[in-house]
Amino acid sequence: MSAARRAVHLDTDLGSDTDDLCALAMLLGWDGVDVVGVTTSTDPGGVRAGMVEHALALARRDDVPVRAGAAGSLAGLFVPLELPDYWPDAVAPRPARAGAALELLEANAEAGAVVVAVGPYTNVAMLEAARPGLLSSCEVVVMGGHVTTPRAGLPPWGVDDDVNVQQDRFAAAVVFERCDPVVVPLAVSLEVWLRAAHLPPLRSAGPLARLVADQAEMHALDNGRTALGRAWPGLPDDLLNFQYDPLACAVAAGWTGARAERVPTEFELRGGRLRMTRRPGARALRVVVEADGPRFERDWMHAVTRASS
Repeated sequence: MSAARRAVHLDTDLGSDTDDLCALAMLLGWDGVDVVGVTTSTDPGGVRAGMVEHALALARRDDVPVRAGAAGSLAGLFVPLELPDYWPDAVAPRPARAGAALELLEANAEAGAVVVAVGPYTNVAMLEAARPGLLSSCEVVVMGGHVTTPRAGLPPWGVDDDVNVQQDRFAAAVVFERCDPVVVPLAVSLEVWLRAAHLPPLRSAGPLARLVADQAEMHALDNGRTALGRAWPGLPDDLLNFQYDPLACAVAAGWTGARAERVPTEFELRGGRLRMTRRPGARALRVVVEADGPRFERDWMHAVTRASS
């Protein structure tokens, strides 16, 4: 892990896929990282913001400011909003006044925080529209993108599985073309896993880590993840979930186990999708092309248990 301290602002759709909670818990315990704010996307009524505040309370981190952001999508939703009831207690929504999330995101970007977006990029695109060029002056990391293909033995997921991008394809087009982000694509995130073997140490680590374990197990049952793991030779038999968002957050935290390179990428809005194609001569996008999976598992577990103890 990086020894240098850095400020990180998390923009998330926590409350749908459970990897967002895995990412938040990891950032809270990552050595040398200060989580300076959390904003939520596709968050009608501040439901997701309430869930974020509940998780922060379990980690005794009420100092982290949270603001509910965009309630919908600039392009219209690609898939319906799903907020599974994986929470042991009733969680009160935390709505915010219009513009509050962008103000927090703007202030942290101006202060030089790394902005990591692990849900639809609506808030980030709206800030770029309001303050053109601001996000080019700081580091932006996004989870999503399908310009690379999965290696052999992994599910051949592509454009239709790239939910963060397609859930607001207009916002994604703005962020990719104007903010020069580091892109953590779907293909590479299929190589970092949460497994059933991780459950016992999580459940012994503290309330936040126990919530991570419980939600991961429920999500795996609801989405057939263990069956998926056994169906593909490149996946572990005890697969619970892919660590899409935690990998993006590790990159934002300065983790050295990932390697990025410039990939010439052509964008096209067609058929209700933002399509990304590797094309010589096109604008070069910064894309993570490799991640050390075993090292990631160790570093993720260290950070989550640290945040929870």
